[in-house]
Amino acid sequence: MNPCNGKIIGLTGGIATGKSTVSNILRELGYEVIDADIIARQMVEIGKPAYEEIINVFGKNILDDKGNINRKELASIIFRDFLMRKRLNDIVHPFVFREISRQINEHKDQRVIFVDVPLLIEELDKFKEYEIAFDEIWLVYVDENTQLNRLIKRDKMSKEEGLRKIRAQMPIDEKRKYATRIIDNSKDLISLRRQVLRIIEDSI
Repeated sequence: MNPCNGKIIGLTGGIATGKSTVSNILRELGYEVIDADIIARQMVEIGKPAYEEIINVFGKNILDDKGNINRKELASIIFRDFLMRKRLNDIVHPFVFREISRQINEHKDQRVIFVDVPLLIEELDKFKEYEIAFDEIWLVYVDENTQLNRLIKRDKMSKEEGLRKIRAQMPIDEKRKYATRIIDNSKDLISLRRQVLRIIEDSI
């Protein structure tokens, strides 16, 4: 049973598809958006629950000069190694799911709550374990070629590294099968905003 009196909408996409841009549009429109990435970053800060566990598994080489976890260094490890990526997720995700559930409960009287999760579709069974069910899933979509070009430009990486990151996730076209709504982000920001407004009018 959902800990929310209103509607819970999951927002997801693939790397460099523009999911964060859609989240920002929703916030500007006054909607509550719970961001799993922000929560995950908080959970690995010095003194936070997952910090010591990650160091025990990955070693102190992933720390910067101030003792913080170097996210770029950690990413370079997990995107090359599926088992290490799974170990990281096994450490961090329980804390993230519990915090998402807490925040949903905190805002349970809202008419609608958006939950922004990159791996939402991959982790649907985990959400059920925490009694979180999505009334709708909105997918921010671009084709893989556009995704790759944007990732290379955004993160200044090689084509090979970009493809490795993209293919570490479920293929974006596979995610379409699970989506209630598909937001096409292949055009400009004006087009994207119009789509979001139109979908809100149709479903909220």
